Amino acid sequence: MERLEVARAFKLALEKLPSVIDVLESIEVGINENPAEDWDLVLTAILPSMADVAIYANHPAHVAAASLLAGHKADRACVDYYC
Repeated sequence: MERLEVARAFKLALEKLPSVIDVLESIEVGINENPAEDWDLVLTAILPSMADVAIYANHPAHVAAASLLAGHKADRACVDYYC
């Protein structure tokens, strides 16, 4: 699969998660349209607490979605913050 195909498949899988992971209030996934940039996706997930982040991260549906990146992901950056 090429880079954009992987990004699109991952985006679709992530956008289904709020309907199956109770603690996930919402999710927004954007694909980087600038081919000169190194990062492919941005993800904003809204969860009530840091404890819920762990529930989300370990949920089988999230693990399955993340597995779509196996063999394709070179790096990852993450920021967890409160509003």
